[in-house]
Amino acid sequence: MAPVTTIAEIGKHEGQTVTIRGWLYNLRESGKLLFPIFRDGSGVIQGVVPKSTVPPEIFDAVKSLTQESSVIIEGKVRGDKRAPGGYELDVSNVQIIQRVPDNDPYPISLKEHGVDFLMEHRHLWVRTPRQAAILRVRAEIIKAARDFFDERGFTLTDPPILTPAACEGTTTLFPVDYFEEQAYLTQSGQLYIEATAMALGKVYSFGPTFRAEKSKTRRHLTEFWMVEPEVAYATLDDLMDLGEGLISFIVKRCLERRRADLQTIGRDLTKLEQIEAPFPRISYDEAVKMLEEAHTKGTLENKFEWGGDLGSPDETYISSEFEKPVMIHRYPARVKAFYMEPDPQRSELALCVDVLAPEGYGEIIGGS
Repeated sequence: MAPVTTIAEIGKHEGQTVTIRGWLYNLRESGKLLFPIFRDGSGVIQGVVPKSTVPPEIFDAVKSLTQESSVIIEGKVRGDKRAPGGYELDVSNVQIIQRVPDNDPYPISLKEHGVDFLMEHRHLWVRTPRQAAILRVRAEIIKAARDFFDERGFTLTDPPILTPAACEGTTTLFPVDYFEEQAYLTQSGQLYIEATAMALGKVYSFGPTFRAEKSKTRRHLTEFWMVEPEVAYATLDDLMDLGEGLISFIVKRCLERRRADLQTIGRDLTKLEQIEAPFPRISYDEAVKMLEEAHTKGTLENKFEWGGDLGSPDETYISSEFEKPVMIHRYPARVKAFYMEPDPQRSELALCVDVLAPEGYGEIIGGS
């Protein structure tokens, strides 16, 4: 058997015969030519099977393949600029491990399906190129976030998932019976990692958090993973520098290592390439002035008054005025948590910052 490789590493073997272990994603036929598309979890590649150059049993075996059949393929790697990924595979042999039967076909075809149907088949939906690319990008983001903090002297600490108290308000708690006592799924590890910051100086946690909120919006999930750093002796400017550095680092890493996946997702890379420090920083007062001017011009329907917290339309408008994430600092203390330090220059303000992402995604970092 030829050496085994992955589709992601196929470019290292141009001109060589290799083995790929994966699944049939799609099959096109043009006269005496077959064009099977294979996937292996690292990417997809098109194979070429001319009837004139392979044994009849190999041609017939490929022709008989059904979507998501499990196969081991041998073939010669050939560069082709027209092909996705830049390479094709001249198939010379195929071993069928499992053929999906015709009378019980793979349920997710290449046509459009409704979201409800796809969510009911989520375990199969993740096999499609876009969903697989999203998972690879997500893994890259997690790795980049860990590398960013690890390389800057932070210590990873893991707070408990079951907790006795609320960090973010009692209305979004998931209660759990805990040996005849009431406990809750964590909303944040903050209270625990604040304690470890007093021991270790610079710490972070990265784990699951839970909020009893409706998930069918762009801004809320009942379960998500959150990275939370705590730094002893940090000033507000230090925190803004840290958030700015983290976002820039993650975006740069994904552009370097997951460019093809970002293109599969349909991401506009030119917008991501603009995400680098420094980010614009505006005070809450300046943000309110922007909103007031937008209302006067008729751009914003609702009038915003100083002292309120920014809602989704307000955040969307402000972020639309910038090509990078924008940092809004020093909100009124009354709309922020009790533990946020007052500004010594203006006690009615809190030394805090929210980072709003471009393109209407809203707050992605909050700190104080």
